[in-house]
Amino acid sequence: MKTSWRSASLVASAAAVLALTTACGQESAPSTGSQNVGATAAAGDYGSAGAGLGTSAGVGAGGDAQASPSAATQTSGAGELAVSTNAELGNVLTDGTGLTLYRFDQDTAEPPKSNCDGDCAKTWPPVPADDAAAGEGIDKALLGEVTRTDGSKQLTVGGWPAYRYAKDTKAGDVVGQGVGGKWFALAPDGKKAKKADLAEEAGLSTRKDPKLGEIVVDKKGHTVYRFLKDTAWPDPISACTGACLEKWPAVAPVDINDTKGIQKKGYMQFTRPDGVKQQTINCWPIYTFAGDKAPGDTNGQGVGGTWYAAAPDGKPIGAPEK
Repeated sequence: MKTSWRSASLVASAAAVLALTTACGQESAPSTGSQNVGATAAAGDYGSAGAGLGTSAGVGAGGDAQASPSAATQTSGAGELAVSTNAELGNVLTDGTGLTLYRFDQDTAEPPKSNCDGDCAKTWPPVPADDAAAGEGIDKALLGEVTRTDGSKQLTVGGWPAYRYAKDTKAGDVVGQGVGGKWFALAPDGKKAKKADLAEEAGLSTRKDPKLGEIVVDKKGHTVYRFLKDTAWPDPISACTGACLEKWPAVAPVDINDTKGIQKKGYMQFTRPDGVKQQTINCWPIYTFAGDKAPGDTNGQGVGGTWYAAAPDGKPIGAPEK
């Protein structure tokens, strides 16, 4: 009897799935990672620039392209603030020349206070408040000012002190996004800029971290980690149980078609002793960290010398070589 096209298609699909979920015991164990990066930047590592998110069109409030700003504009007045659309961050607040404005996690909004002085302020020039005006799409009631330690007035947005980044050289640059895990582009409402529709993002994907390089993130942009005490061969075994899971939640299964940039070989799920299913990358169990409060945080990096951000191939980034 001839095989129908439907049967042939089902056989081919089954073979593809089988190739992706080959038993972990048949894989050769990878090294624990040779990238000696070390722990993530401390909160004060304000000057650690990395690959940013690229550039946007640099469109101002009226829709006209902004001119490329000179270095002098880094310390000039803000002018009429505008809203620019970035492909990865959504709506981003810019000054009158199109330069991205940022906020610092070590600052406070209630009450407004800047904790970036000295060399920090050279890398992240505070935005003067004197001539700032709200452009289209910006609530002028959110604009304010805070007095810095040198007596100057700095612009605040939603209470958060606003800065430019010295390595943003033209309108639309967002090179400062995520630097040190503490600096983030400002949204028009003073919050951290991010896409509103997270449903469009992949369940697991990667992003370029300024310190760690390419790391795995979940749907909300939170860093994904590996635990060195876990086992991958011959079968995945998680050594994080009980109270450990409160700090390091296991990543729930994510369909392989809902991933981007993740290694497919050894991509599988397993059932933990408590009956919960957990996702793996290259057969290694993966987790997030309760101490990461915002997308881009890498506060779990190097914790206890056993927790490290996961690379797209499942290796623990910055873990000691064995």
